[in-house]
Amino acid sequence: MFVRTLLRPSQTTYRFTIRSMSTSAEQLVIPSRSPSNNVAILTLNRPKALNALSTPLFNALNAELEKAETDDSVRAIVITGGDKVFAAGADIKEMKDKEFAEAYTTNFLGSWNQVASVRKPIVGAVAGYALGGGCELAMLCDILIASPTAVFGQPEITLGIIPGMGGSQRLTSLIGKARAMDMVLTGRKIDAETAERWGLVSRVTKEGESVTEEAVKVAESVSKFGKVAVQAGKEAVNGSLDLPLEQGLRLERRLFQQLFATKDQKEGMAAFAEKRKPSWSDK
Repeated sequence: MFVRTLLRPSQTTYRFTIRSMSTSAEQLVIPSRSPSNNVAILTLNRPKALNALSTPLFNALNAELEKAETDDSVRAIVITGGDKVFAAGADIKEMKDKEFAEAYTTNFLGSWNQVASVRKPIVGAVAGYALGGGCELAMLCDILIASPTAVFGQPEITLGIIPGMGGSQRLTSLIGKARAMDMVLTGRKIDAETAERWGLVSRVTKEGESVTEEAVKVAESVSKFGKVAVQAGKEAVNGSLDLPLEQGLRLERRLFQQLFATKDQKEGMAAFAEKRKPSWSDK
């Protein structure tokens, strides 16, 4: 969860047209929409600090996520730092003078984990550094798209601390104990190709492609399906990380059976039999 001056920030432009929801350059998180209006795009906006994560930034992110979660027109969410850097770590200026009593009694970093409670699918778009808290935020996304420039790491050990936003736990679930130990105890960083091979990211874009554009395309593809089934699928997969196998299987089976009470199940199977595209009602 740390940030240093690692590269020169650069303003990002996207090749497709995004409907902006705000024009304030001072906003820590800039919301916009995809051309279809189905995808909420949340762009971290601290370019001079390489999108260093802070409590004010997470408060802004949580507020935008809550808006997206309660907006029926939003079917999927993209979190991005742009096509230069995702988040190079947490803001050390906010942390360096904290004492145990303050950190403990105020539940410091507790609000940073609210991303995990969002029920709509979240696609992360990572370019450049995703270190410390940036790597932890990336792991909170459901589908993770990385640019070839992406670099992941948990270098907190170099500051005399350890990950505090789920890094040690989620990293172990995703890449295994041996590799997680390597990254957490040595501060080792890995590139996008390694992250994909280890199972940390879903896919890596080609050279020259916009990772944000690719993430929006993926989010759009998810948004074409019924909301109920999509959210059930997310719940089932996340359950596999938290539950013993037998309980996870029961959760999956229960969700599967419950979907037979939805109109979308009837529509989906009827459309398949009739060789036509389904028309989802989200019911």
